[in-house]
Amino acid sequence: MNDLFIQGLTIDWNRVRPYNYVRQIPAISGIDTFTFHKPITFFAGENGSGKSTLLEAIAVAYGFNAEGGTKNYSFSTYNSHSELCEAMTISKGYRRPKFGYFLRAESFYNVATKEIDYSDDNHPSKGYHQKSHGESFLAIAQDYMGADGVYIFDEPEAALSPQRQ
Repeated sequence: MNDLFIQGLTIDWNRVRPYNYVRQIPAISGIDTFTFHKPITFFAGENGSGKSTLLEAIAVAYGFNAEGGTKNYSFSTYNSHSELCEAMTISKGYRRPKFGYFLRAESFYNVATKEIDYSDDNHPSKGYHQKSHGESFLAIAQDYMGADGVYIFDEPEAALSPQRQ
């Protein structure tokens, strides 16, 4: 066992309906187990190759909200995540993260809206809607992403200019 927060994952394909679309995604359908060896892992591939589906399933199986945010975010504007998360078991390491965030480009607007709803006098809003998409992304990085955390990003480059990338 290494000191990673997420050691790996297993997928029980018996828990996925026979005609579910995730079974038709070649990059995912062959995975029964996956072991992480480094603290940072990149999934790269063509559109429709299953990257977002896999990242979303990992995030939800780990305890994040399907639309994004910290583990404390609990809302749904449209329930579109696959049942892959229900078939997935995450192998956690012995260390516990101090922070965590799931960022997905297509639902960031909803997360920024809920951030306002969740704010109070002790936790004021960071005003993500008052910033550009890229500025908001960078603010989240500065506000939530510290050492000893689990961060799952789906298409983070969508928010950033070429210079910021």
